[in-house]
Amino acid sequence: MSDQGLKITGLHCGVAGNDDILKGIDLTVEPGRVYALMGPNGSGKTTLALALAGHPSYAVTAGSVTLDGEDLLAMSPDRRAKAGVFLSFQYPASIPGVKVANFLFAALQAVRPGDLGPAKFRALLLEKMESLGMDPSFLGRYLNDGFSGGEKKRLEMLQMAVLAPRFAILDETDSGLDVDALRHIGESIAALRATEAGKNTGLLVITHYPRILRYVHPDVVHVMLDGRIVKTGGGDLAELIELQGYDVIRAESGAVA
Repeated sequence: MSDQGLKITGLHCGVAGNDDILKGIDLTVEPGRVYALMGPNGSGKTTLALALAGHPSYAVTAGSVTLDGEDLLAMSPDRRAKAGVFLSFQYPASIPGVKVANFLFAALQAVRPGDLGPAKFRALLLEKMESLGMDPSFLGRYLNDGFSGGEKKRLEMLQMAVLAPRFAILDETDSGLDVDALRHIGESIAALRATEAGKNTGLLVITHYPRILRYVHPDVVHVMLDGRIVKTGGGDLAELIELQGYDVIRAESGAVA
């Protein structure tokens, strides 16, 4: 069996005051494929994302995670990023005083030191922004300062395009977006996946609703309830959830949340 991929086995994880949020997660993200992780609020989806990124408040109590055969849990958060793991946050932070261009250059240098000089980096930025339909004026703005929800999420897509990670975890990227913003984000993700680097990126899309999956067609859909993956299927499973909600799956699995 190949070691390639992000492989989660029997993962249990919690946070202070609730030490059993994840209750044995088994999930694999293979390079070049799209996986949707769906579930209602409180089911454990964001806990999984933050645990994979190495958030210090989330303690893994059992199980394993490997990245191309290496122990991901033994890596510090910065080493995980350098190894090719990218997390798009549900609520991206604002940093007044730090310009977008400077932030992105620092991010690339942290992950791949010396990869590009300033001039080549700016050319890369402009190329990626054009492909995502973004105005170059973004580069002179302060990071997420005064940005709309859609602008924050589009900036995360630009960051993903620049860093070209091996595996990307998109934690409710569609959260709080109106119809037009959702379409822009969905089209941005699809555009990234069409690039040479994007074709090799494994994508885990975490979402409540299947609407973003109209643009980012999943190979596999997992449903999480009460800290467990209780059902797995194809794109038709997302369509079933759109029509019937989670109650049918909750009744089938006996889950309480």
